[in-house]
Amino acid sequence: MAEGAAKGANNGEFRSRFYRNGPDHGAGEHIDFVHIRRRFDFCSIEIGRWVTRPERERAAGLFFDALCDLMLILQGPEPLISLRGTLSLQYGIGGRPGVSAHYNPATRCFSLAKNAGPGSIAHEWFHAFDHYMADKAIAGAARGAFASRAWLNDAATLSHPLNDLLFDCFNTILLDDSGEQPSPLFKASAAADQSLNCFYYSQPEELCARAFEAFVQDAAIKNGFLVKGTKATKEAELGLYPQGGQRARINAAFGRYFRTLGAALQRCG
Repeated sequence: MAEGAAKGANNGEFRSRFYRNGPDHGAGEHIDFVHIRRRFDFCSIEIGRWVTRPERERAAGLFFDALCDLMLILQGPEPLISLRGTLSLQYGIGGRPGVSAHYNPATRCFSLAKNAGPGSIAHEWFHAFDHYMADKAIAGAARGAFASRAWLNDAATLSHPLNDLLFDCFNTILLDDSGEQPSPLFKASAAADQSLNCFYYSQPEELCARAFEAFVQDAAIKNGFLVKGTKATKEAELGLYPQGGQRARINAAFGRYFRTLGAALQRCG
């Protein structure tokens, strides 16, 4: 088996389709979605009726490695990944036409399409995190609000050292060095929206989710099922992912925030 291929007798051939260079989290253990739910304390996990048993087993191994890798990259414990047991997962169910993955704030659930979703976990997880943090970082946040959008709209913030680090992430992603004008990433995203006659890429929550993808893909641990496409894609060429100095600054800001958050969560047990 080539270096970086995920291990596990029950799903190794399928899992090796996605490049990975992380540690062997399962240690040869048979991984299923029941194991994943218990390990991370997800609120629920639903699998589509058209997902066959072999597909279910293969997907479970991929999800497990991706979530464990994300946990290592963020330097936090399992409750961070499930957002303290509030987050639900769907695989091969609840999809939308033309959409490989999406997060639903109303149900606090992110869904991954059976065949088109690989590489989208980091993006959708950050949407869930951004939503989860809204009422913890923003005063009087609405039920479906995202912290990033509320922050950019000058909503009243809740004072806390961790929130200050999160706001620094938003500032580095959305604004230029002066803190007064749109960042290069914001400008490129707005230009893409204008050319497509839509409002999608320049939404604050989308900008922040793509910036988070870049942060995860730049980590030492690589996992193509967790994240892909922030460097050698048409979207990257259009500047829809952070580049150059801004990318480095964003990565540093995310690193400071999640390192500090992870340490706080570890102390809380």
